[in-house]
Amino acid sequence: MLNHGSLLDNRVLIAAFLAWGIAQVSKTILELFKQRKLALSRLVSSGGMPSSHSALVTGLATAVGRVMGIASAEFAIAVVLASIVMYDAAGVRRAVSIQARILNQMIEEAFQGSPVATEKRLRELIGHTPIQVFVGGLLGIAIGLLCTI
Repeated sequence: MLNHGSLLDNRVLIAAFLAWGIAQVSKTILELFKQRKLALSRLVSSGGMPSSHSALVTGLATAVGRVMGIASAEFAIAVVLASIVMYDAAGVRRAVSIQARILNQMIEEAFQGSPVATEKRLRELIGHTPIQVFVGGLLGIAIGLLCTI
């Protein structure tokens, strides 16, 4: 018979989402110190230090490795997923952020003083620098280890 414990018994799931949550709260706190104002929207936004995407997937992979073993297929899947997400955060999504910043600047310069310039800006904070991804990854590993002791 299968053991149908609660989701709260799933240390792997807890590690992943706890790492994500801590990263999001950390971003909000860092933003508070930098901007001197509380931006609660940072709790659910992407981009910034540390990468919550990286924290989530490395927390997942670390916990899977500890629970299932590093020779397991589950661990291999989690590591591949983490690699793709982290590469995407620092590569493709970072490029999108840079392009959005340039496009916003071009629109502002082309339509100075016009309502078009202030109507709708592209989101600029989407991707991550490599250091943001690295720190998020370290955070995820630490949380994954702590949750599976």
